[in-house]
Order: sequence, then structure tokens, then C-alpha cells
Amino acid sequence: MSEVFNVEKIFAENVFTLGKMKERLPKNVFKEVKKVMEQGEELSLSAADVVAKAMKDWAVENGATHYTHWFQPLTGITAEKHDSFVTHPDEEGRMLMEFSGKELIKGEPDASSFPSGGLRSTFEARGYTAWDITSPAFLKEAGTGVILCIPTAFCSYKGEALDKKTPLLRSMEAVSEQALRIVRLFGNTQAKKVVASVGAEQEYFLVDKDKYLQRPDLIFAGRTLFGAPAPKGQEMEDHYFGVIRERIGAYMKDLNEELWKLGVTAKTQHNEVAPAQHELAPVYETANIAVDHNQVVMETMKRVAIHHDLRCLLHEKPFAGVNGSGKHNNWSLGTDNGVNLLDPGDTPNENIQFLLVLACIMKAVDTHGDLLRQSASDVGNDHRLGANEAPPAIISIFLGEQLEDVVRQLVETGIAETCKEGGVLKTGVSYLPDLVKDATDRNRTSPFAFTGNKFEFRMVGSADSVASPNTTLNAIVAEVFCEAADILEKADDFDLAVHDLIKEYMNKHQRIIFNGDGYSEEWVKEAERRGLPNIKSMVEAVDTLTTEKSVKLFERFAIFTKAELESREEVLYETYAKTINIEALTMIDMASKQIIPAVMRYTKTLADTVIAVKEAGADASVQSELLGSISKKLVEMKAALAKLEEIEQQASAMPEGKEQAFFYKDQVVEAMEALRVPADELEKLVDKEVWPIPTYADLLFEV
Repeated sequence: MSEVFNVEKIFAENVFTLGKMKERLPKNVFKEVKKVMEQGEELSLSAADVVAKAMKDWAVENGATHYTHWFQPLTGITAEKHDSFVTHPDEEGRMLMEFSGKELIKGEPDASSFPSGGLRSTFEARGYTAWDITSPAFLKEAGTGVILCIPTAFCSYKGEALDKKTPLLRSMEAVSEQALRIVRLFGNTQAKKVVASVGAEQEYFLVDKDKYLQRPDLIFAGRTLFGAPAPKGQEMEDHYFGVIRERIGAYMKDLNEELWKLGVTAKTQHNEVAPAQHELAPVYETANIAVDHNQVVMETMKRVAIHHDLRCLLHEKPFAGVNGSGKHNNWSLGTDNGVNLLDPGDTPNENIQFLLVLACIMKAVDTHGDLLRQSASDVGNDHRLGANEAPPAIISIFLGEQLEDVVRQLVETGIAETCKEGGVLKTGVSYLPDLVKDATDRNRTSPFAFTGNKFEFRMVGSADSVASPNTTLNAIVAEVFCEAADILEKADDFDLAVHDLIKEYMNKHQRIIFNGDGYSEEWVKEAERRGLPNIKSMVEAVDTLTTEKSVKLFERFAIFTKAELESREEVLYETYAKTINIEALTMIDMASKQIIPAVMRYTKTLADTVIAVKEAGADASVQSELLGSISKKLVEMKAALAKLEEIEQQASAMPEGKEQAFFYKDQVVEAMEALRVPADELEKLVDKEVWPIPTYADLLFEV
């Protein structure tokens, strides 16, 4: 048996939790902190000084020497600058460790060195990080020692959001304010806020470190740019939920322990569909903490993998021909007094508040499907969406048979008199219990599926931050809640008005409901008939951010200004172009310095063999035929390489922006695919001992 550790004892031991605050802060300061966390007021500087000292003392007791304002710039990952607690020595030469409230509340990283999309010029360096008091500080072990990480927002000198957290927090306040108007219309006067909750399931691959280090494409691009299929893939369906191998189990054990220490509620772990692919799922949390924790999860996955001589791949499509990785973003809304707005109850047809909330979400997703699609866009996700392994690029809502039937009744007759029941599943085995079935099945092909008391947004990419999807979800729902509340608050007859509004929204937006097979070609045609957008790539989705409709939405709730939206549009185009350029250069480098030279050496060996066999008087036709086949593919590969080099040079010389991004998508990506084809065919022909890089079989099955 392995060493036993107590989960309850270690959970959140590296987090400055509310409980630790209560133990270490004076009652009046703790009371002020809680008030600020719950009501959103500003913490006084005197109270901040007390909190800072208590936080520093706790951190130092646990080995910390530095602190950092931990933030999430537009790179999609986290950033940190470490400052030590050290100050000037006293008169006797003793080192003093200090940390002030001012240092806790505000930091100043270089804003010009992060993506800003024109919000900051190179010479405009000042930016600010501001403490997010609602997300607890935590300790992280790094090569430099133990660091106190303080979650913060990141804004420019002029106040523009330069990060993922600030818009998310703004959207959370917006949806809370508008949802409160809805719940109060239904008599819930005790609720003070409505909280968006999120559970982000994380898929990932694990590969052997030594093999990883022999693949420049994995190092630089995060995915394999070359690689023929292994003899076996996922077709036997034996990896999904299969027995976890010992080496992977040891990794998962350490990963869980590290995450639990950081207060991350890692709950579920299992093998995923593809070989070497796995998943971790947490318990639901407040949206901004869930976003922070998902960043912690991804970082910790990579760090723990190193200790097991593994490497963690978070790219959406590390391997061609097998399933890629995504993130299921489970989203719900609940009041601070315990009411889940997405809980239909036993009789959803009679739950008027739920039906109104559902109708509002239908309208929001239908109206802003393009924005929701954009929020799940990144470069790697282009390889997944619509590829019969992930939801299609077309946004639709899955409600299940029960709710779809309720909606149908309301649309057709204005009254939902019946509600389908789940029934009982009889196993047919005397000693197994009969199972009470849910009222509806699940649909893994739906991008936005209702799953009992929440919606599961299944399009998000595995390497992407979940901040943008949740910012968008909160914003679009806030808009419809606001519209509905404006109507209902003025109504003379509330019951009649809410009935009419539910029917109106469901009737106008029922086209967004689809319970069938999202992978089918029939659905693509049907979606086109319904007028639903089919945005197939990241670059095609970018300009949805700056449409008049989007700008109006985000400015209305002060989530983004037009300038902030335009900046993100610019950053996304640049990110796409730079990412594809790195991939193209990596392919050129691997083809020129590894694959082609290795194949040339092999053809010489074959040629020598042909000559030797002929001189021996034997039949050399097999060797000659193989030599001819390889030489032909080598010529094709060299020509494709030259074409990619030419196209890449054209692309990199273009001015940054939309035109360049589309050139990369339409021209460079096509040239990359053309280069890969003969290379992968050569891999099947060339002696494995000669092939210069580990194969798919090596990477996927030798872990």
C-alpha cells in the first residue's frame, strides 16, 4: 500500500482561506473583509495593512520569501513578477520582512510588454494589478522557493482591461444585478446577489519526457506536425474509462495531492477516449475562482508531469487521427440564499421562474451564437470543432426530451399541461436494484447542453482560459434578463405578462434547440435552413467581437469598451498568425534538418544494397522498387518544403492584422498540410531505426 495521507487535513493548506483570516485577523478587520467580499465595497487602507501583515506572516511561516501579483494577461496564461518581503536591515543588521496594505492592493508590472492590441504603445509602460479579494491568495513552490501568489486584475494606466479577469468580474456583477431583478419578481427578497458558478473539466495527454524532447514540434508547437497513424488507435474503444496504468496513476495521485493543497476540488479522474489521454474534473465554484483554479490546474499538471519523467500536452489536437482535448465548461446561476435558477424541479412545466430563465437563455444563445462561438475559439480548437470528436462549430442548445416537450407545448398551445417522466430502468437481474432514470438522455454532440441543473458548454479548447466563455455567457444572459425585467416590472398583471413573455421568447428562438446528432451532415444543412451561423475557424469568428450588436451589449453593462473589444480583435489576429508561423517554421526546420537528411541516408543504404544484391547475381527488384517509391516521395516532400518556405516568407512579410491572419489560414496552413502528406507516407516506408523522431506508436503507447 502507498503512503496514506489525509485529504481533509491537507486540503487548502497552501491557501490563505477565510478560515485562516478569521484565526489571524482582529474581529473588526475580518468583518470588514467579509463585507467587502460579499457586497463589493473597497477595503480601507488600514484594514489592508492588517490583512497584508497577517498574510505575510502566514506565508513566511510556510517558507515563502517572495510574493507576486498573479494575473492573467491576454496571452491566455498567467503572469507573475516576484518581489521579496525583504526590506532594509535594522540598525543591528537584522533583516526585516515587511508587506504593506498598499503592496497587497496594487502592483505595477510593465504593461507595454504584454499583448494589448494597441491599448498600450511601446513607450507607455505603466500598468496596474489590483487585488481580487474574492479569490484567495495561495502558496506556490517554484525553483526560486515558495511564492505567495495574490490573484489580481490587470489594467492599463488609463483603466482599460488588459487581462481576462477584469471583464469576467464585470460580467459577474452584470448578470448578478439583472438576475436579482428576476428572482425578486418571483418573491425572493432575501437574495442579495446571484452567483455564476463554473466547473471546468480538463482533458490532457501525457507522453514520455525523453520521447517528447526528441520532437521539436511538441516542444515549440505543442502538437505533432508530422506523424503517421499507429497500427492501433482508439478504434477498440478500450482506453476510455479503462484501468489506469501504474505510472499514470502515480502521476494522478501526486497531481490530486498538489491540487488539494491549493484548494482545488479535484474530484473525478479517468482515462479518456484516445490513448494517453486523460481527464480531471473539479467541483463547481464561483466563476472567477473556477477560472483561477483552472489556470492552477493546467500549470500544476505540467509541473507534476516533470517529476514523473512525463510531459503534459494541453494542446487541443496533439495527434492527428485520434480525439483531441477540450474543456467542458459547466455553467449555472444561483442566489446567495441557495436557489439554483437552473433547477427545473420535479415538474418543470409548472416552475414558472425556471421556464422564464430558460426562455431568456434560449434568446441569449440564439441572439449571440456568433459571440459564444468566438469565445471558444483558439488556434488549436480549429482542429477539433466539427471533426466528429467535439461539438460542431454551429451553436445550438440541447434540452432533452422532457424540456423540449415542455417548450413545444408552450409554443403550440401556450400551456404545458404535461411533463415527461424518467421512469424506472429494470436491470433484469434479481439482486441489482431498479434504477430511477433521469427525465432525459445526454447528448455528447451538442455544444451547449442542459444537463439537469446547469448548462454544459462543450466547445472550449483544452489549452484555453475559461474566462472568455464565461464572460460572454454572463453578458448575453444579463442582457436578456434586463430586457425581461424591464417588461415584467411594468406589467399590471404579472402572471399574464410572464406567461406571454415565456411563450414569445420560446416561439421566436426555438430554432436554437436541437436534440439530434450534431455530427451529421443533415444537421449542417438543417442549421443553414434555420439561419444559424456556421463559423468554421478562429479567424472567421474574430470580427464578431466588434459588430454593432456586440459593442452595444458589452458597453451597456460596462464589461468592455469599444476600444477594449477592438484591442482583443487585434490580439487574436496576431496570435493566430504568430502561432501558425511558429508551426510553419518548426515544420521547415524538422523537414530540412531531420526528416529529409535521414531519408537521404536511408536511400543511399538502399542503393548500396541494390548494387550489392545485383552483383551477387540475385533479384534486387524488391529493393529497387522500395528505393524508387521512397525517392519519389522524397522529391514530393522537397517540392512541398520549398513551397512552404516561399509561402511562409510571403506571410511573415505582410503587415500584422486581419489580412495576414487569413493568409496564414488559407495559404500557409494548406502548404503545411501538403508537406505533411509525403513525410507521413515516408515514415511508413523508412526503417524505424532510421526515422529521426519518435512515432505515434512510441508516444501514445509507451507511457
